[in-house]
Amino acid sequence: MSIPEFFADRVTADIRERMAGVLALTEQLARQRLSADAEACVASIAEAAAGVARLVDTAIDLTGVSQRGPTLHLEPVRLRELMDDIQAQWQPRAAEAGVTLLVSYDGDPDAAAMADRQRLLQIFDGFIGEAVAAQARGAVEAGLHAHSGPDGVRLEGRVRGPRDTSWDEQDADSRIRIIDERLGLEIALGALLARRILTGMNGVLRKEANAGASDTATFEIHLAPIPDEIAAPSEDTGRAAHILVVDDNATNRMVAQSLVEMFECTSESAEDGVEAVEAAQTGRFDLILMDIRMPRMDGVAATRAIRALPGRIGAVPIIALTANADPEDAAGYLAAGMNGVVEKPMKPEHLLAALQEALNPSGDVAAA
Repeated sequence: MSIPEFFADRVTADIRERMAGVLALTEQLARQRLSADAEACVASIAEAAAGVARLVDTAIDLTGVSQRGPTLHLEPVRLRELMDDIQAQWQPRAAEAGVTLLVSYDGDPDAAAMADRQRLLQIFDGFIGEAVAAQARGAVEAGLHAHSGPDGVRLEGRVRGPRDTSWDEQDADSRIRIIDERLGLEIALGALLARRILTGMNGVLRKEANAGASDTATFEIHLAPIPDEIAAPSEDTGRAAHILVVDDNATNRMVAQSLVEMFECTSESAEDGVEAVEAAQTGRFDLILMDIRMPRMDGVAATRAIRALPGRIGAVPIIALTANADPEDAAGYLAAGMNGVVEKPMKPEHLLAALQEALNPSGDVAAA
């Protein structure tokens, strides 16, 4: 990290901390006996501080998404409930702006998929916020169509608002500058963040002109199906599998642990191969998910060290987690004693298949 980047991070972190302090103080003031004018002042201060906090959080998130792509925390999401959340969040804000918000859902009412609920909400937030802020009167329409299939769910989201002649698909940053000038920085950042998240999720965005003075922003995203859950690996204990997640990256550990716990397994984590070998020696684990490139001891060396341990401990199934999963690399991991390979970024169905194969090679896996 360069010195300017270091101080930029320090400044944003300091602003966030100070705004949290301001909000805490206004909450305390609001509990006191105040005159009507004083209550109005405290409410205004709290609203301003909350706005600054949201602005800083959005800017930090936008920087991370722009540099590294969006971090996704996958979980089963009911898509109709997603639109209920959007309606509850946006109808009061739209009404305050003098705009009628119409929210609709089209598809199987029980349709669900593996998704990051917060990221999907951020995508809708960006387009709805832009449309509401640009609409002097009338209505904004937000809809979601869920197309379910064997490979998952194809989402088609739509937000219809006032026509914007400044739209230019080839220069989204210029569009954001125009939005900033007309509608404000917070709306501009939210709109840009929505587009960056959509791109990072391999989504597709289209802008269509309607009859009259309105446009429809249509975006499509493909979501993975919700996989079957894993049965306990032991024949008679009835307990869930206990899995060790080994990765030097905290985000990767969190994603992997979220996935295995979604499959009704329990988990612990280690940050490198040395910690993995020490944890494996306890004999607590039914399976180890092993990153390959780590400091101190990499995944291959750690696997060889574990395989040298005596008895059942040394035979624990180990699955490689790696961005390098071409056949030659995979063959090397298997030769080192690993039982399977899952490519990063992890897809739930690929991880599930590897876990099922390693924990239940006979194929005797009960569905939820």
